[in-house]
Amino acid sequence: MTRPRDRGIVAIVGRPNVGKSTLFNRIAGRRIAIEEPTPGITRDRIYADCEWMGKRFTLIDTGGLETAKDDLHEAVRRQIEFAIEEADVIVFVVDGKEGPAGFDEEIADLLRRTGKPVVVAANKIDSRKREDGIPDFYGLAIGEVVGVSAAHGLLIDDLLDRIAEHLPKTEPAPEDEDVIRIAIVGRPNAGKSSLLNAILGEQRAVVDAQPGTTRDSIDTEYEWKGRQVVLIDTAGIRRKSRVHESFEYYGVLRAFGAIERCDVALTLIDAVAGLTDQDKRIAGMAHDEGKAQVLVVSKWDLRAPEAADRKAEQVLMADFAREVQAWLPEIKYAPIAFTSAVQRRGIDELMDTAVEVAEQHAHRFQTAELNRIFEEATYDHPLSRKGKQLKIYYVTQVGTRPPTLVLFVNDPELMHFSHLAYLENEIRKRVKLQGAPLRLLVRKATGRERRGKRG
Repeated sequence: MTRPRDRGIVAIVGRPNVGKSTLFNRIAGRRIAIEEPTPGITRDRIYADCEWMGKRFTLIDTGGLETAKDDLHEAVRRQIEFAIEEADVIVFVVDGKEGPAGFDEEIADLLRRTGKPVVVAANKIDSRKREDGIPDFYGLAIGEVVGVSAAHGLLIDDLLDRIAEHLPKTEPAPEDEDVIRIAIVGRPNAGKSSLLNAILGEQRAVVDAQPGTTRDSIDTEYEWKGRQVVLIDTAGIRRKSRVHESFEYYGVLRAFGAIERCDVALTLIDAVAGLTDQDKRIAGMAHDEGKAQVLVVSKWDLRAPEAADRKAEQVLMADFAREVQAWLPEIKYAPIAFTSAVQRRGIDELMDTAVEVAEQHAHRFQTAELNRIFEEATYDHPLSRKGKQLKIYYVTQVGTRPPTLVLFVNDPELMHFSHLAYLENEIRKRVKLQGAPLRLLVRKATGRERRGKRG
């Protein structure tokens, strides 16, 4: 299945200390951003989804990679290779204050050979005197030069206009509420492609023990018990310091994109390797994106070969599940599935669970039922803070995928995070929301909501 192109890719490249990250932050922080800049493999920003003049694009900050000082030349070349690999438009940032220097000519030569559109951003142009140096950069023979000041936000609009001219025509991917989009995500070598093949019952994806075999996000249409499903296999998500090859860098980018556009994330945890901080980051990303989630313990046959019988194995599963829940306390709502792709164990149960959590992800409450739940919860356990009682006048649902509720209260500042945790637990006791995160928004009640409460 070929997914419609819904956005272009713009890579920012250049030698160190020319202002690449400052330019990235300036563009991503402007009001053009559709979404918040997405946290990358660590907490640093790596990319942001943007729109300008009707063109949607993903902006990439290649300057985010850490390199040793004695490896500077290789680092610059690798950044350019990242851009060559996938970008539709390359923004070549140079130091407008200093003029052409360092590796600028070598970088220009590499970019020229790509045949891809290049816009030169001469940065640090914050005075008319410095504008006089802009023509010097035309000697690089690489493309149009736009003088900007990323630090002061000068002429960023002009730069974006030039970028937009070269972007491909894009359109949002069509949404079909009857189709369940399931992304298989996890660390490299956690068994993602093996799981995909086990689900499909065929060698549909290349399976290799070498991490990073899957270089792209691959969409596969599938039907499961009468339900239309799109399975999205993704490249492994690594910590930033371990992303060395260009295909891995862009594989990471697309893995995050897969989480963004899926309904359900199957987050793999390697039973042999055990739990890691990276598992926590990946599961946390799906949670923050509001996606339904199943935590999939893969390679279970290798973790529990010593289990003498089914009862002993169930004890091992229970122990491992408690470890997972302790490691991921914010995602206790996610069911845990134990699988063996090699033996094709637990695969049918996993798919049944994935479909079920997708349905819960789209759950709609009846307003009367919702308000009754909150009435009972606050009657049994009145909420107060600093000697003041919190009153919830009215609750309504404003969205699904995930279920999103607005609570109209007397004073939003009285709502402590522990109150929200308690209320979420009370909802989950009364309504099955397996695998689906729940968002509770707090707003100050107006006279209308208070009257609704009395009614």
